[in-house]
Amino acid sequence: MSMMASGTVALLPAAPARVRNRDTEYLYRQDSDFFYLTGFSEPDALLVLAPGREQGEILLFCRERDERAERYEGERVGPDRAPQMLNVDDAFPIDDLDEFLPGILEGSERIYITLGEYPEFDTRLINWVSTIRRKEAGGAIPPGEFVSLKRLLHEQRLYKSAAEVRLMREAAEITCQAHVRAMISCRPGMSESELEAELVYVFMRKGARTPAYPCIVGGGENACTLHYVENSATLRKNDLVLIDAGCEYQHYAADVTRTFPVNGVFNKTQQALYEVVLEANKQGIERCTPGARFREPHEVALKILVEGLVALKLLEGDVEEIIAQETYRPFCPHTSSHWLGSDVHDVGDYRVDGTWRELEPGMVLTMEPGIYIPNIEAMAHLAPRWRGMGIRIEDDVLVTRQRPEVLSSTAPKEILDIQRVMADGDSG
Repeated sequence: MSMMASGTVALLPAAPARVRNRDTEYLYRQDSDFFYLTGFSEPDALLVLAPGREQGEILLFCRERDERAERYEGERVGPDRAPQMLNVDDAFPIDDLDEFLPGILEGSERIYITLGEYPEFDTRLINWVSTIRRKEAGGAIPPGEFVSLKRLLHEQRLYKSAAEVRLMREAAEITCQAHVRAMISCRPGMSESELEAELVYVFMRKGARTPAYPCIVGGGENACTLHYVENSATLRKNDLVLIDAGCEYQHYAADVTRTFPVNGVFNKTQQALYEVVLEANKQGIERCTPGARFREPHEVALKILVEGLVALKLLEGDVEEIIAQETYRPFCPHTSSHWLGSDVHDVGDYRVDGTWRELEPGMVLTMEPGIYIPNIEAMAHLAPRWRGMGIRIEDDVLVTRQRPEVLSSTAPKEILDIQRVMADGDSG
């Protein structure tokens, strides 16, 4: 609210419950912005910020207590308890929104809201404003303008507090334990879904109710599909398997990828390509330092990937020209980083005034270089031993004043460490 002028209002609706099929809903997950400001995980709610308002600056509209509904769905906070439990100034029943909110909006110079996120709420807001405008002849003053709330809020979310970092460390540690269990459990002949089950088992057993995103478990050529989530194929003895999976712990995400041999031992071809990706991952992490531009870790990693592809004779030409002309794209189709936080692809601008923003302490980003060689016509000129293989190595990195802190460091990624874990069943 300190960034909002007096006489303005910010509106932030909770995420609605979503129907999965017929009368069955998806497991509810609160809007990240709403949870960030309130810690409140119920649907059918609205947060109102009105700096300078004498009757209360922080207002919550939420569901009333209902004995019958709570018998089915669980306990509700309710307007009576919300001020004490959530530290808001006042709370009202959500069913009274049409009665109270137009009065709060009337006379405000500016409304901060992120339009387009929840169209149904946007429609109601326009109707409230229209109601005020119809009363202008009687002296009513409608809001002067709408301003995007996310410009203020997402910049705050980009910098993680000490409390947020603790949660992200825990999310990463649970995720690393899950990846280790998958390595230990992996055997030729298993289905990809069996490995997924091992991941989810650890997530839930350690207190993370859900994955932060659908688990990717791709054996062999399935690893070349970047967001492969079918997870139904059988794992073959001589293939690699790529697992991209992270848990969500108390609304904070981890995002970790490891690639390892189904039979527990890298062959020479797999090892050669893996070492290139591993070096790109490590060098990219080293560049996640204050003052570096967001794009720099990716540029460092990309150069190593291209140099490796040229050294292995999978690409031909000058490294700088290959990068400039982007002829590496068939092998390396994605960038190496994104923000991480409450959302797995977290909020925050990557550019400021058209320039890649500088990394600063408190930011968390991924480092996930990859090389993919699908068994397609465009790769037909390559020897068969290279084709049908995808390798990605992804870590979660906290920018600090000193060296980068790798939150996901306990998930093995060195070749000897992976092979030892898979052979001995020892997580170290």
